Amino acid sequence: MSTASPLTVTLLTRSIKEALETCFPYPVRVQGEISNFRPHYSGHAYFSLKDAYAQISAVMWKSRTGYLPFKLEDGLQVVCTGTVTVYEKTGRYQLNVLDMQPAGKGDLQAQFEALKRELWEAGLFDEAHKKPLPTYPGKVGIITSPTGAALQDILAVAKRRNPGIPLLIRPAQVQGENAAKDLVKAIQELNAHGGVDVIILGRGGGSLEDLWAFNDETLARTIFASAIPIVAAIGHEIDFTIADFVADQRAATPSAAAELVIPSREEMLGQLYFYQDKLASLLLQQVQQARSRLEQLSQHYLLRKPEFWLDPRYEKLWRQQSALEQAWQRQVAQKQQSLALLHSRLEGLDPRKVLNRGFVLLEQQGLPVTRASQLQAGPVKMIFQDGLRSAHLELEKDT
Repeated sequence: MSTASPLTVTLLTRSIKEALETCFPYPVRVQGEISNFRPHYSGHAYFSLKDAYAQISAVMWKSRTGYLPFKLEDGLQVVCTGTVTVYEKTGRYQLNVLDMQPAGKGDLQAQFEALKRELWEAGLFDEAHKKPLPTYPGKVGIITSPTGAALQDILAVAKRRNPGIPLLIRPAQVQGENAAKDLVKAIQELNAHGGVDVIILGRGGGSLEDLWAFNDETLARTIFASAIPIVAAIGHEIDFTIADFVADQRAATPSAAAELVIPSREEMLGQLYFYQDKLASLLLQQVQQARSRLEQLSQHYLLRKPEFWLDPRYEKLWRQQSALEQAWQRQVAQKQQSLALLHSRLEGLDPRKVLNRGFVLLEQQGLPVTRASQLQAGPVKMIFQDGLRSAHLELEKDT
């Protein structure tokens, strides 16, 4: 049994690190698939590189990740250049990545991300540039393969929703070396001579390589420059191409594009009936207003007495008659006002008003007695508010 002093964990780990770094003194290139990718808030990237039989931890510092022309994600095949080291705190060996390049499909993905970033910075994806789709298109243009399932899906939806809307099909290559050029030409032709109100640009699903024609920069700029709104319906719902981002609207599938572009016949009829009723209501309202105006005009004196149009003296006579009637009405009103004033004054002088306040009216020999000197001995009549009384008056001699 050895009597040597035991190594500390730190010393052992450090020795392993030195041995490993001595074995790999220069950066190595490692190809593998990214997995367990964890972006850190600091900007560093932590992930694993794996193949069918093994994996290694890896880290790429913020100073390096900022220069990558593509987005890191799980499943991406890459070639990493870096140094092999040991992270002492966990005792794990790892690859300190200095540079990274996509491998295979990753190369296409990098091109996609680079073009996407370029066009985004140029403003081709801005919502402000998106053209609205027509509510009721007079004709719909379709650019797709004449033999693909996408065309049949679009035609089936169009027949079901509204068979009366004309469709203009422009056959085009949707895959292969010359596909992008043919798609550009198709869009330009429909803009120049198609007479369509909206365009569906579509194809069925496929791999990234199959859909690559729709990631062409010239095609993207042609879609952006189109005076006719374009709906992109490329692949399946999970597939995204540059054309999807530039188009005025994206549909998940060709069938969904047809649902979006072609209005339902029932909806159109409903709208037609709505506007028909609204128009009838407006016309009825205008007729009623015109009838009311006509009735007002029919009461005009020139229509009731058309002879006024023939001789201006009739009109002069009518105006003088109207003036006399107005003057007479004013005189009558003034007299009525004067009579009302006199009536009010007479009521104020009515002796019955005085009796109502508790006074008594005396009469002798049929004449009212208003002074003491008028009183004489003899019969006197006393008039109260509620009746008459007779009395015999005897005068006392003055003392």
